[in-house]
Amino acid sequence: MATAAAVKEEPATRFAKDQLKAIIERIERLEEEKKAISDDIRDVYAEAKGNGYDVKALRTIVRMRKQDANERAEQETILETYLQALGML
Repeated sequence: MATAAAVKEEPATRFAKDQLKAIIERIERLEEEKKAISDDIRDVYAEAKGNGYDVKALRTIVRMRKQDANERAEQETILETYLQALGML
C-alpha cells in the first residue's frame, strides 16, 4: 500500500505536470484553429474557381508574393534562362 508521502506530489513535479498539460492544450487549440483557417482558405479557392479563376495560377501568385523581391527576380531569371536554352521562348 502506498504511503501518504508517496502519493503526494512534490510541488515542482506538480508544476511541471500542469505546465505540460497547459502546453498540450494550447497546441491542440492552435491545431483546431489551423484546420479552421485551412478550411476557410480552401473555400476561398473554391469560390475563385467558381468565378472562373485558375486556382493553380492563384496559388502560384500567393507563393510568389511571400518571397523576397530579389529572390523572386533571381528565380524568374533562372527560369527564363532555362526556357530560352530549351527553345521554349
